[in-house]
Amino acid sequence: MIRRFLDALYLGAGILAGLFLVAIFLLMMGLSVGREFGLNIPAGDDFTAWSLVAMAFLGLAHTFKRGEMIRVGLLLERLHGRKKQIAEIVSLTVAAAFIGYFAWQAWTLAFDSWRFGDMSQGVVVVPLWIPQAGYVLGLAVLFIAVLDELVVVLQGRRPTYEQEPPATPDELVERIASGGGV
Repeated sequence: MIRRFLDALYLGAGILAGLFLVAIFLLMMGLSVGREFGLNIPAGDDFTAWSLVAMAFLGLAHTFKRGEMIRVGLLLERLHGRKKQIAEIVSLTVAAAFIGYFAWQAWTLAFDSWRFGDMSQGVVVVPLWIPQAGYVLGLAVLFIAVLDELVVVLQGRRPTYEQEPPATPDELVERIASGGGV
């Protein structure tokens, strides 16, 4: 039950990130094409920037859980068995601490923006907590995903972000060609 909820949470955040990517495309196309016809999207640059931040942060957890996030695994790849598990636990614990702190500070920033009524300074005035919400939500979901992986590793299972090694040379070539990890 919890596993299905968490997987849906990560997928939902990934879908939201994708929707923000589409919004960025539409805004940029609207700004570019509009320039040719003398049309302007008020605060289009602001909305594009806010969408970019939301897309980047909302996509983190989904990317992490699918094993697509860039990680420096030079040490972990060389370890096996119990030593690897301990190293994974340490790295996930440190990651959880940093991401948790980052998420808390992001929440504090957004809450203060809401509490003090901070507004954007652009052509279209928007309460700042609204664009900050994507940033906060993305970090919170990433924090949950890292804790989820920590629990998985503490239970002695292989992390879900760790892909099985390629079974054949053809599979290795296919992974590299598609931009996936090895």
